[in-house]
Amino acid sequence: MNPNTQRRTPADTRHEQPPPPKKEGFFARLMKKLAGRDHNMNKELIINAEPLETRVALLENGQLEEFSVERTSEDRIVGSIYKGRIKNLENGLKAAFVDIGLEKNGFLHYWDIIPSPLDSSIETVERDTKRKEPKQRITQKDIPTVYPPGSEIVVQVTKGPIGTKGPRLTTSVSLPGRYLVLMPFSDQSGISRKIEDGKERQRLRKIVRALKIPDGMGVIIRTAGEGQKQRYFVRDLHMLLNAWRDVEEKIKSKPTPFCVYQEPDLIERTVRDFLTEDVNRIVIDNEKQAERVKDIIGQISRRSRNKVRLHAEPVHIFERSGVEKQIEQAFRRQVWLKCGGYIVIDETEALVAIDVNTGRHKPGRDQEQTILQTNMEAAAEVCRQLRLRNIGGLVVVDFIDMKNRKHQHQVFQRVKEGVRRDRAKTHILPISQLGLLEMTRQRQTESVRASTYEDCPYCKGRGLVKSALSMSVEIQRKIAEMLRRHRPVQIDPENPPDIQLCVYVHPDVLQRLRGQDEQLLIELEKRFYGKLSFRADPSFHLEQFKIVNTVTNQELK
Repeated sequence: MNPNTQRRTPADTRHEQPPPPKKEGFFARLMKKLAGRDHNMNKELIINAEPLETRVALLENGQLEEFSVERTSEDRIVGSIYKGRIKNLENGLKAAFVDIGLEKNGFLHYWDIIPSPLDSSIETVERDTKRKEPKQRITQKDIPTVYPPGSEIVVQVTKGPIGTKGPRLTTSVSLPGRYLVLMPFSDQSGISRKIEDGKERQRLRKIVRALKIPDGMGVIIRTAGEGQKQRYFVRDLHMLLNAWRDVEEKIKSKPTPFCVYQEPDLIERTVRDFLTEDVNRIVIDNEKQAERVKDIIGQISRRSRNKVRLHAEPVHIFERSGVEKQIEQAFRRQVWLKCGGYIVIDETEALVAIDVNTGRHKPGRDQEQTILQTNMEAAAEVCRQLRLRNIGGLVVVDFIDMKNRKHQHQVFQRVKEGVRRDRAKTHILPISQLGLLEMTRQRQTESVRASTYEDCPYCKGRGLVKSALSMSVEIQRKIAEMLRRHRPVQIDPENPPDIQLCVYVHPDVLQRLRGQDEQLLIELEKRFYGKLSFRADPSFHLEQFKIVNTVTNQELK
């Protein structure tokens, strides 16, 4: 042992984090991609287009990885650009309410009005352009003067109406293309930080500086631009500028409020966001939409038009590809893992709680490795479920307790890797001392659960109803109250009052009353000098009952 090396105690290393893994180079990742193809990596886009609903599923080697639903009757609000009018300013909330022609006014916070630097997920690229004199920056104090009630404003929806809340707005307007995002009101440009290779980022910086971007505008290179040739960016920019000219024309000519740009429908967004070189084929069950997809793809890559296939078989397209069964399994409250463990997902008003359990995965000799394996599988599945269900807001994951800090870091890294492919912005905190991982996921629209389901009219969304035993206790309590209330003060035991009650209940509750609780009801009759009869009514709710005085034929309450 080196005499200069001090022996460290476990306390010294307890909070030490393992060294971060080295980032792979662009060509190393490219070779890995190609190797994945050699091992039959099969990516498919399955599109089910029906009159009332469009569903899109992305399969990787047959496993469902992305799922989106859009109702044709619903307006595509998120991402759309509106010419609106400020209705009122709330200085206490530091926000403006903007009429954009929807049922509820949009919510525009003051910090979403003031021009802000690029998001931390974007690396800023300085362009060699002749800068004009910088515009005078406005502050929150200037907003009531610059944008008084009644003034017109151009805004974009960043979050759709959720529950009782109206849409969330911003003045930082952007138009997404295949490889670029055009920002017509910002002169900043950048590159997505999800592109990690240093050499590739250097190449993309040169491309950004070479692009002929109009003064006062900026662009962001999307993750899909990694490895693409310069001519694709030039063509994408040309298409985006043409689209923006149409928007500008509508802003000048249309009345307020008006939607000057509507976000494309689900099929067009799917082609824009998911069609990459490693997608093997696109299968769609609607001939008209299949031709439309070919036309959209033709603007991006003519060679990729051949990937489109029309599904004309009698078996439903989602049944044929196994998607329907996977959707059913994925949206259950309890989701099983390959190792035998499972996760439980509960969406609440405040947050999404996810619990990890070992289930059928019995601990072997090395219990720590068993727990690590279950948590690692759960970490990957949690990221997949967040994407599939479109869950947003605060998410808390209760992993199985791990004493080893190295194991905790491995699970944390697996979650970070899992959210890289997520298009929604996420922020993840390391596993806490309580074994909880906290994260946030950007909420743009309602979750699939909220948009597909509504509260059960029977249990009112509780997911629970009172048991027959609970109802029996409640009914006996109510009967005793009615008998006490309607009996006279003085009772002649030889000539008791004629108090007759008929109780209408659900058949399941009646079965309990006539079975286990019959003797208790007889004692109730003797104690209060009453006569009881019971009737089953199948139309009654399990928690509903009615007590009627048979002498007066009046319902007692």
